[in-house]
Amino acid sequence: MEDHQMIREQKMQRRRYHAVEEQERQKQGRLHVADGGGGGGGGGRASSLSSYFSAEAVLVLACVTVSLLVLPLILPPLPPPPSLLLLVPVCLLLLLVVLAFMPTDTRSMASSYL
Repeated sequence: MEDHQMIREQKMQRRRYHAVEEQERQKQGRLHVADGGGGGGGGGRASSLSSYFSAEAVLVLACVTVSLLVLPLILPPLPPPPSLLLLVPVCLLLLLVVLAFMPTDTRSMASSYL
């Protein structure tokens, strides 16, 4: 009897938690729309980028971009790689194509997850 009551209380706690979580999401959505983030133009682009990336991440991405643009102009050209090394991406692509079109037995897969 106590087990049923404990389970019932846990379910109620989960429902309350999800209700509070949903209210927070709705509140944040309203704030985002009020800031101009919900519009279709470019006005909300900066605010959406700041929510995805921190300032440090943007700085690192900018440094990587600049280095990829500048370093090939400064460094001397590299010699070509050995011919066997050029076969590695081709073999990986062939392996992926074979795996993609390989038939599977769905009955054995479904039983292994049950």
